[in-house]
Amino acid sequence: EVVGSITMVYDHHTPGLAERLDKIQHRHRNEIVSTMHVHMDHDTCLEIVAVRGQGRIVANMADCMRGLKGVRHGKLTCVTVAKTQDAKTD
Repeated sequence: EVVGSITMVYDHHTPGLAERLDKIQHRHRNEIVSTMHVHMDHDTCLEIVAVRGQGRIVANMADCMRGLKGVRHGKLTCVTVAKTQDAKTD
């Protein structure tokens, strides 16, 4: 299991891009913890997607989003979630 973020900068004037990003995100609703959308200027948006889940699923989701036409920059940053034992209470 990993936790991390997918950061994208994209041209929001690209036809259908917002809808394709939404479709991918809805398909991966179990892995998405939160999103933040920032309007950088008239043409450009920054989107940060906080993710948690199986590494291969998260990586596949990021690849799908980063590969869309209109996405100018995309980066997946993740760390492995350490398994911890439940604390004992006596």
